Amino acid sequence: MMKLRLLRVRNALVRECMAEFLGTFVLLLFGCSAAAQVKTSRETKGQFLSVNMAFSVGVMSAMYLTKGITGAHLNPAVTLSFCVLGRVPWRKLMPYSLSQVLGAYVASGLVYLVYYDAIMEFSEGVLTVYGPNETASIFATYPTEHLTLGRSFLDQVVGTGMLLLCILCLDEKRNSPAPSELTPPIVATIVLGISMSMSGNCGAAINPARDLGPRLFSLTAGWGTEVFTCYNYWFWVPVVAPPIGGVLGCLMYLVFIHWQLPGPDPPEDTSTLSTISDKIKQPSSTWENEVELKCAHL
Repeated sequence: MMKLRLLRVRNALVRECMAEFLGTFVLLLFGCSAAAQVKTSRETKGQFLSVNMAFSVGVMSAMYLTKGITGAHLNPAVTLSFCVLGRVPWRKLMPYSLSQVLGAYVASGLVYLVYYDAIMEFSEGVLTVYGPNETASIFATYPTEHLTLGRSFLDQVVGTGMLLLCILCLDEKRNSPAPSELTPPIVATIVLGISMSMSGNCGAAINPARDLGPRLFSLTAGWGTEVFTCYNYWFWVPVVAPPIGGVLGCLMYLVFIHWQLPGPDPPEDTSTLSTISDKIKQPSSTWENEVELKCAHL
């Protein structure tokens, strides 16, 4: 056991990147596995709601795993928003984001291996983005055919904005903070609500790593460049729109809630302040005598 403890990484940033990698890996493993099961079974072993719930369970599990190390961002849009708010140093934005994308990529690879036979049987060996036997949507998100580029961009901005708006209040002590141990299931429920209400247009990625990592995997696994060129090069929307939405959600929270709450909390330990207050209320001669007496003992 002592030898295993030598595996502890000494560099704090590396430890944090490892946590973000593993957390995003778990999130995508749950979500993409559910998508593969539903797709390849032609919805006989689950439905669209199953995928939404699996991603939410993935969020909860990943948060419990990594919350004590990084706070469990699992999303470059969340990391960027926390950098804007001053909660995370800007120097950590790129390492966190790359770790999240890599975790999503590796998770997609594992899902592909687990469901390889089912994917090949369903697609008849032809890996494509279009058609009734397409399987690219198991991994990355794609818009519905009637959706315009501008509307899909708005969709992702709104979804990610709602995510940040709703999670920022969870640790606000001047409002109604959630117990720390219950934060993961609450965040998972918020993600489930967004997925159930805002995923009809283009899958509710609301997370650049969740979309880009699996899309890069599908590019290298046989689906080809079509995963980037399809739908008028739509791939950039779930990469660019969520960070913008996250920052806008933070701004809404600051303007409408944070800056409107009552003043800062009183100190948790008020005994010292109470003692000083009592001393001030005493007659000056008594207080001076006590001070002189204490000084004499020094």
